Amino acid sequence: MTSIEELESLRWDLRQRCVDIIMAGGGGHIGGDMSVIDALMVLYKNHLNVSPEKVDDPDRDRFVLSKGHAMEAYYAVLCEQGFLDYEDVRDRFSKFGSPYIGHPNNKLAGIEMNSGSLGHGLPVAVGMALAARMDSRSYRTYAIMGDGELAEGSVWEGAMSAANYKLDNLCALVDRNRLQISGGTEDVMAQDSQEERWAAFGWNVISIPGNDVRAIDSALTLAEQTSGKPTVIILNTTKGLGSSLMENKASWHHHLPNDEEYKQISADFAAHKEAERNA
Repeated sequence: MTSIEELESLRWDLRQRCVDIIMAGGGGHIGGDMSVIDALMVLYKNHLNVSPEKVDDPDRDRFVLSKGHAMEAYYAVLCEQGFLDYEDVRDRFSKFGSPYIGHPNNKLAGIEMNSGSLGHGLPVAVGMALAARMDSRSYRTYAIMGDGELAEGSVWEGAMSAANYKLDNLCALVDRNRLQISGGTEDVMAQDSQEERWAAFGWNVISIPGNDVRAIDSALTLAEQTSGKPTVIILNTTKGLGSSLMENKASWHHHLPNDEEYKQISADFAAHKEAERNA
């Protein structure tokens, strides 16, 4: 178990590694990486029953990154947890013939599912959770989605199935940064409450500040304690969190920093880490 203080420091190191992977590979989905990386970190550090030694253990927890384009953040966390070697990932990311591509590749240790076609992750996670029940296994299943993919009908078909089967071994997390490549997510979707919508589908709903590591940790604990229905954690996040250059800007969905931008972003991360240390 990693302390909140350690997590608050580590998240800035992970952001830096994520940006370094993007710089080395010449591209990546930097804005969404920055909004989701805190949830990925807390999930892997304190809640997922997975490790490099358990990649084939039938009782390991399952995780699906439905928001597959946030792969650089996922690489940073998988490397931190010992599934992959950071320097190898950084040096070979997006190179010809490399297994380290821009979306999850389940030929790599620790990755359960190839993803990237938005809206597929939750339905697959429902199947994993249902399989655990049918096989009398105790593992839990988690899926992280972006809010943009909630426009896909397959998400809500999966949500209906999960509630119908009362899959309390399933937890979905929504990275609700309210931006996607084309602009605001809530400009193109129904203007109802996400919390009310998930509740209407029969889910236990937890809505939190999605970049607050203590809130994330507590919400995941509450999800583990919920019985009789699946849980969704709505992470109210900031796209590009960590630098004013990126924050809340749709143009940073898939932007490669230039040298000056990179220096500024790195300085901002270092300043945040120092502030956390002195808090």
